[in-house]
Amino acid sequence: MPTISYFRGIRILINWNDHQPPHFHAEYSGKDCCILIEELELLAGEMDSKQLKMILGWAALHQDELREEWKLAQEKRELFAIEPLR
Repeated sequence: MPTISYFRGIRILINWNDHQPPHFHAEYSGKDCCILIEELELLAGEMDSKQLKMILGWAALHQDELREEWKLAQEKRELFAIEPLR
C-alpha cells in the first residue's frame, strides 16, 4: 500500500484496487483503521482518540485530494503525496 501522507507518527495509505466504499488506511503505533472518504468516519479497525481526531481533521482538509487518490488507485495509476498536517 503506498503511503500518501505522514504526520505526527501517522501513516496514511491507499491501496491499489481496494474494495468499495472509497476509504483510506491510517496506521499509528501498532494500530490501524480505515476511514470512509465521503463520510469521514471510521469504517473498520481501531485508533487512539487523539490520533483519530487528527486523522479526521486532516482528511476534511484534503477530502477532494483523497477522492482523486481513490480514483487513481482504482485505475492502478501512480498516487501523489498529500501535504501532511502541520
